[in-house]
Amino acid sequence: RLERMGGALPAASSCNVCHTPHVGQVMATLLLRRAVSALRLRCSGGVVARIACSSGGAVAFHKPDHELRRLERIDIAWRRFSNLPENTVYSGPSSQPSEEKKRVTLTQLQKKYREGQPISVLTAYDYPSAVHVDRAAIDVLLVGDSVGMVVQGHDTTLPVTLEDIIAHCRSVSRGARRPFLLADLPFGTYESSSYDAVQSAVRVLKEGNMDAVKIEGGGTRRAAAARAITEAGIAVVGHVGLTPQSISSLGGFRPQGRSSHAAVKVVREAQALERAGCVALVVECVPPAVGAAVTAAVGVPTIGIGAGPHTSGQVLVYHDVLGMMQHPHFKQVTPKFCKQYAQVGEVIQAALEGFRQDVSSRKFPGEAFSPYKMGPGEIEALHDALKAEGLDAAAEATRRPLP
Repeated sequence: RLERMGGALPAASSCNVCHTPHVGQVMATLLLRRAVSALRLRCSGGVVARIACSSGGAVAFHKPDHELRRLERIDIAWRRFSNLPENTVYSGPSSQPSEEKKRVTLTQLQKKYREGQPISVLTAYDYPSAVHVDRAAIDVLLVGDSVGMVVQGHDTTLPVTLEDIIAHCRSVSRGARRPFLLADLPFGTYESSSYDAVQSAVRVLKEGNMDAVKIEGGGTRRAAAARAITEAGIAVVGHVGLTPQSISSLGGFRPQGRSSHAAVKVVREAQALERAGCVALVVECVPPAVGAAVTAAVGVPTIGIGAGPHTSGQVLVYHDVLGMMQHPHFKQVTPKFCKQYAQVGEVIQAALEGFRQDVSSRKFPGEAFSPYKMGPGEIEALHDALKAEGLDAAAEATRRPLP
């Protein structure tokens, strides 16, 4: 619902700190495309409406007519990008107090990095898993192309499409209110040209409601793609070491940087991605010394996955952490570096087998789970009505006792 002031929407001016109109542009986009489910503009006396900018300044909105008013409050019931004011961001139900749900932004991640606080990252692929990650106060939620293996049942990540990722991003964004949302660009969506890379990244943010995208590899073309996406105003996370999308050329899921020459290559790729504008780097399946070297060689957070304890943070896959068994080859493909914090797969299996046994023995649903009752005399009336219709078997069935 949009209540317009005097029939005209306010026009945006630049932020008084960063001197850019990006907040105003975002607001205009939300209004014109009706991308918010509820927007209320409350007015009182005054001359200027001010909205906080991510740079710490404010954007002034002036009425185009002679009746200048001030916006006292803007409520947006929708989760959007990190450059929106934090107090206007919402997504999904929450049973926790609002103060515990303060939004994690790129600025906050950079602050944790500068202060030497480890950054926690976990994957999620749907609404239920996103809610769990959100309630665990994980810093970053990654909608990874690992969905192809742990959800879709493929042996690699290569079959995952951009449409797949966007669909999962949408589900995740409805369940996760607190964490910074990051999504993989799947194989084949950014390698051909910088134009393709930007188009794919734009779709992930606009259609998937993500905060940033991640690309794999540190070659010249990958750095060019990262630079193009960054220049389009989208935060990019790089990925060095083992890059699963390159499994064809790597010859399998093999650790990287195990020789001094290979290790130096990983460090150089990380530096190239940083120069291209990457705001963070994932470092996968390298010896701890290489993870430490990459972290020391760059000035952005490094997120390790099988890269030792010296990176700026750690990431693991949701299903691996929980000990779930969705993948047909789960015992063979669960990484050696993964610590399982639960055996949820065994609990799920026992529950499902218990359900089958109860159904087979007719213990379920029973009287305890048959809550709906007919009024006094209604069963006999139904019996007689069915008899009158010539449905004798149905009439007798109404008198069958519950197990």
